[in-house]
Amino acid sequence: MRTLVDQLATYATYHRDPRNIATHFVGVPIIVLSVLILLSRFSVDVAGVAVTPALVVFLLSSLFYFKLSIGYGLAMFLIHGALLIVAGQFATLGMAAWLGAGVGIFVVGWVIQFIGHYYEGRKPAFVDDLIGLAIGPLFVVAEMGFLIGLGKKTQTQVEAIAGPVRRKQMAG
Repeated sequence: MRTLVDQLATYATYHRDPRNIATHFVGVPIIVLSVLILLSRFSVDVAGVAVTPALVVFLLSSLFYFKLSIGYGLAMFLIHGALLIVAGQFATLGMAAWLGAGVGIFVVGWVIQFIGHYYEGRKPAFVDDLIGLAIGPLFVVAEMGFLIGLGKKTQTQVEAIAGPVRRKQMAG
């Protein structure tokens, strides 16, 4: 399995424009929420526990993130766990409201993503490698950490491979 830095650096090569990264801070979490909403409606009882496809995706993705990094895995577990709880609330709505919310949020999230990739001038990473769909949320968490001064070693390693985020030049 590729390392945390390898995964983030590959994904980062598609995301060097700060406007694209900014759209990901909004678009990626709402896409994750929408997928969890759409996967939370139906369940199977397993030893008294309602197991939904959303719960299965949450558990499998959590294992993936923990294999990459305990620290980032914990962050992803907590964030996605909160989104799973919110998604469960949507699943209690009537069928039309649940489906409308899930699909509507999904579409809005992707519109935001494609606006970011317009600025980037490059297609989304998942077009070349589907693992980008799992790395996207991790990238957002890592980039948010980098912005507030966390994960400097990881940031340095990622930028050594992908290059730094392009900053706008001030006219002068």
